[in-house]
Amino acid sequence: MARKQARRRKETPKIRLPKISLAQVLTPLAAVAVIGLTYHVSTRMLDRDIASLQVSGPFQRVTPLQIEEALAAELDAGFFGGDLGNMQRRVQALPWIDQAAVARRWPDRISITVTEQVPAAVWGEAGLLNVRGELFVARAQHLPAELPRLSGPDDSSAEVARRYLRVREQLVPLGLDVREVKLDRRGAWDMTLSNGVEVRLGRRDVDRRTDLFIDVVANVITGQAGDINYVDMRYSNGFTIGWKDATNLPSEDTRVAEREMLAATDAQTLTEGTQ
Repeated sequence: MARKQARRRKETPKIRLPKISLAQVLTPLAAVAVIGLTYHVSTRMLDRDIASLQVSGPFQRVTPLQIEEALAAELDAGFFGGDLGNMQRRVQALPWIDQAAVARRWPDRISITVTEQVPAAVWGEAGLLNVRGELFVARAQHLPAELPRLSGPDDSSAEVARRYLRVREQLVPLGLDVREVKLDRRGAWDMTLSNGVEVRLGRRDVDRRTDLFIDVVANVITGQAGDINYVDMRYSNGFTIGWKDATNLPSEDTRVAEREMLAATDAQTLTEGTQ
């Protein structure tokens, strides 16, 4: 009796795997192969030369001929043989092209719709930024005089553009605008308004200083820009205004009195120097 029980304990359960016939494996593979072959053959049979290229867009900076020349190699591949992704990348690589959409139009036409870059600011000496703050032309032959000028280290164009847009959005309702924004290699910010007033923001607490300028100082200098040379926001507890003619200040103006009260309430001490 003990031996039978020991024998039962030594016996291991048998695992039975499901039986899969060769036909069950080969049939799906054959079906996939047939579908792929059918598609390949059909594509080759239906493929044809591209008869026409339809290009639409504003064409202020780029011509349809430039686009056709950029696609010459892809167009020779045929209606189905041409790679639409490569076509799109080739078109978007052209100067002044922002976006491109490429599509096949049966039976033998390729349709391309392009959007050109819109210059929003001058970057450095001769570069142009788009509305996203991206540098799309490094050295433009013509710089629109009405565009603001932004400058900074090579990799800072997007950051400078964001600050410009943020400040301008809040100044325009106050009757002011920004003409220039500069970021130097030390990280110090400086702005020039469209009325010629320079605003010195420095390196530290730039957001807080910018908010103080917009909330308080902008209203103080509105209407007196002709008499003001600069506004220095680099003080810890206020700001100073540099007048063009320090011997002839409009001291009776209530806005000047407000300015004198706010400007550098502790002017003899600068916690940051002029940083």
